[in-house]
Amino acid sequence: MHPDQTPDRNVPHLSGAGPSRRSVLTRAAGVALTAGAGSLLLPGTAHAQTITTPQSGTHDGHFYQFWTDGTGTVAMTLGAGGRYAVNWTGCGNFVAGKGWATGGRRTVRWSGAFIPSGNGYLSVYGWARNPLVEYYIVDGYGSYRPTHPDHRGTVSSDGQVYDVYRTVRYPSGGTQILQQYWSVNRGSRTQGGTVTTGNHFDAWSRAGMTLAGFEFMIVATEGYLSSGRSDILVG
Repeated sequence: MHPDQTPDRNVPHLSGAGPSRRSVLTRAAGVALTAGAGSLLLPGTAHAQTITTPQSGTHDGHFYQFWTDGTGTVAMTLGAGGRYAVNWTGCGNFVAGKGWATGGRRTVRWSGAFIPSGNGYLSVYGWARNPLVEYYIVDGYGSYRPTHPDHRGTVSSDGQVYDVYRTVRYPSGGTQILQQYWSVNRGSRTQGGTVTTGNHFDAWSRAGMTLAGFEFMIVATEGYLSSGRSDILVG
């Protein structure tokens, strides 16, 4: 989302807590998706399940996370294995995806289609608790490519060049800050790619941006004040 438009999303309840969004330090983490133009079908997925309310869990052997601020229409369809689809129309903010209950150093492969109309991201996205960090490895984006004043260099990985940024959010009424770490692709991959997360973690560490205490990590579709659709397979 645009840094000047970032809504005051709550920090997730970590380690399996529920999807409450009461404050910046008590939000349930999730990838925001908006339901949108056209409908995605998941052929051959006997275990398909469509959800429209914030939740997380395990589906067909893969962790999933879904969060929406409730604005507009957003629906996430959980398909077989690592597959999921999102349709969103006139969303406020949402995040949705499949991946792993515990993040870390992985070679993440994703394929499919990411088709935003307006502002959206396709990212490897996760949380860590020591310190409290929300992180994005943005592989594809819509009408807005995120940039931030605190630019901390670049990282080359998997045939792509990413800009590294750090942002900080200060919760109202609290003392614990939320840092956000970013790697943002100078290109935009919308049909698939490979992300070696350890290369980004190492680059962040060299820039003074450390991670520890990993929570979930997903290949996430996110939308902000936009519409669109995605159909993603996490490998």
